[in-house]
Amino acid sequence: MRRGGWFKEAIVVRIGDLTVDDLEYLIEQKVLEMLGDPDAGLELREEFRQRLKSRLDATSRKVSHAEVMKRFG
Repeated sequence: MRRGGWFKEAIVVRIGDLTVDDLEYLIEQKVLEMLGDPDAGLELREEFRQRLKSRLDATSRKVSHAEVMKRFG
């Protein structure tokens, strides 16, 4: 396949061979390719960085995936 002067190797994959995650990833990549990343070039405000850091450091609120599955499975 030729695009923008570069050659890409064509890989033939049947949709039925893809996982749902694979398909979602391919769709997301195509949308980003067509529209661009709306967050590209943006920076996080310092206030948001601090709030995010404090949430990540707060271990008491973290619940493992296994625990969530056990509770709500």
